[in-house]
Amino acid sequence: MKRLMLLLAAALIAAAPALPAAPRAATHADYAVGPQYDTTHVYVAPEDFDRFVASLIATFGGTTSQQGVFQVTATPSKTISQLVLTPVGTLSVFGFKTPIPYPFGAERTGYLVKDIDAAVDAARRNGAARLIATFPDPIGRDVVVQWPGGVNMQFYWHTTRPAYPALTHVPENRVYLTPDAADAFLRHWIAFSKARIVSDVKRAPGEDIGQPGKSYRRVALTSGFGRMLVMVSDGQLPWPYGRELTGYEVDDLPGTLAKAAAAGVETLVPAHAESGRSSALVRFPGGYIAEIHAAAR
Repeated sequence: MKRLMLLLAAALIAAAPALPAAPRAATHADYAVGPQYDTTHVYVAPEDFDRFVASLIATFGGTTSQQGVFQVTATPSKTISQLVLTPVGTLSVFGFKTPIPYPFGAERTGYLVKDIDAAVDAARRNGAARLIATFPDPIGRDVVVQWPGGVNMQFYWHTTRPAYPALTHVPENRVYLTPDAADAFLRHWIAFSKARIVSDVKRAPGEDIGQPGKSYRRVALTSGFGRMLVMVSDGQLPWPYGRELTGYEVDDLPGTLAKAAAAGVETLVPAHAESGRSSALVRFPGGYIAEIHAAAR
């Protein structure tokens, strides 16, 4: 009887379906090309376009591409478009002559990728959603994706890869989130971008973001897509905090602010010390708000 029971048990085990293997984490290549190809997208009124571009060059130095009027969206539209190459960051400037088609105008950055189809697949596996399917533009292909927390960005690919000079200082993409979305965003963005956490300060002083008496979480990241600063708070931010998309590092903050003022740039938050830097918030002609900082000496 004992032998019969053992034989029956063995037969049942042999007939049982095999358990599925534990899922493996999705792996993919690094699709970043370099931080000099990561552009902040700035939308200004056509009448402010030239004055805005001139103020950028006067403040940071650099060069521009040839200005033109193009269709850069998937559906019919016309915009003045120009690339501004400064030593501290690259900007794509748009001055739409027609209404701006959805979902454009809400994306913060454009990231050049090595393979747009593979990059989109990897982003989707890591929590991003396409706001628009990949579409052709005059010199390549584009897509707009959204990450947890409503962080919109554009990926682009050029038929002929551009060649921009290396940056003197890599700018930071400044992302404001609440705790509801921060961990999900960080997890998915780090997995996609292969970012490294430079620092994660759980209780940074709220004065940094206009919240004296409070604290917030300040996470600094770096990857082939450049630098990113994620600021996690209750979202109760006084103006203009949260409106700036990019932080620009300079060697001489007082000198840079003086050049900016001479070019019609308004200082919204005067230079002040915060988290290892001296920082100010400014507004350029046309309404673009940016952070400018210099490392503490």
